[in-house]
Amino acid sequence: MFEIFMLRPDARRVWGHPEVKRRLSWYYDVMVDAKPAKYRICKRIGVDVDLSSSDEELWRAHKETAKRFDEIWRDIASDKLSLEDLGTPKISFLDVKVELTRRMLRSCIFCERRCRVNREKGEKGFCNLDATARVSSFFHHYGEEAPLVPSGTIFFTSCSFKCVFCQNWDISTDPYNGVEVTPKQLASIATRLRKEGCRNINYVGGNPDQSMHVIVESLKYMDVNVPILWNSNAYASLEAMEIIKDLVDIWLPDFKYGNDKCAERLSLVPRYFEVVTRNLKIMHDSGDMIVRHLVLPNHIECCTKPILRWLAENCPRCLVNIMEQYRPEHEVARRPRSYPDINRRPSISEMKRAYSIADQLGIVYEPVS
Repeated sequence: MFEIFMLRPDARRVWGHPEVKRRLSWYYDVMVDAKPAKYRICKRIGVDVDLSSSDEELWRAHKETAKRFDEIWRDIASDKLSLEDLGTPKISFLDVKVELTRRMLRSCIFCERRCRVNREKGEKGFCNLDATARVSSFFHHYGEEAPLVPSGTIFFTSCSFKCVFCQNWDISTDPYNGVEVTPKQLASIATRLRKEGCRNINYVGGNPDQSMHVIVESLKYMDVNVPILWNSNAYASLEAMEIIKDLVDIWLPDFKYGNDKCAERLSLVPRYFEVVTRNLKIMHDSGDMIVRHLVLPNHIECCTKPILRWLAENCPRCLVNIMEQYRPEHEVARRPRSYPDINRRPSISEMKRAYSIADQLGIVYEPVS
């Protein structure tokens, strides 16, 4: 632990910030083993349903159990209940999630593109993935936000976006840049990272949504207490959100664009603002959250300002990382004349303007930016 704080002393100091401690209270308690991770609670909640039932019956049972889960989770959070007070059911809430996720793979709707291809039979949609999940790398990440360091980061290949400035383009555009992992192997990786001292398990990419069937099933083979972190582009389908919202302890979504026009031009994403804001509300209501906004040059008024305003009005508990790390990469670096507006780093004045907007809106960003 001494080495951690030598590398990132802010990883210790950040917990002295009262708003960080308040807004990330559940994550903190799981991180220090004072509370059980949500996925472990899901394992202890029984569901009276046959796993061979119809899709409609399974979703009905899932919806009913989700309400019960929410009550139990909140009772555990307020110390009215403990994990030991729950039994070990024959069919758990997690079992139902695993089965539903497997079925979703057969007509894939993991993201809002809703390709509906049968990935189980080898068909591929926009992400170009079949039923296998591939991990490009996993390691102790010291470059994440201070409350997360060291983060047990697992990079999955492929993505549902085609960002022209992607800094991880080598794994987001190539689904085969990595090693295939089974649910048991993924569980072993996550368990190892936690036992080595990581504060969380950080599923990222690329994007993790496209591999959620393997991620969700891997939790059956884990029991180590560790916060589950979902580091995504926030473009999951509503069905996918229903599955993962009861498993994730802390969300780390991107909020890239303040309008659909920029999203379509720079990431080839339709209905961006509608989908992402819907999902951010679900995240905000179901766990702790740090939202990342990468400031693009020449996009303060069209993207940064409306994004920060929306977050202030709709996600008052979230922390916001206002990021200055943008640099021309990938297609922007190859074809700079095609993207003149973002063919440079954001200026000092643009970053000051972004911070000023956040200050005016009362957004807490400094501890995580």
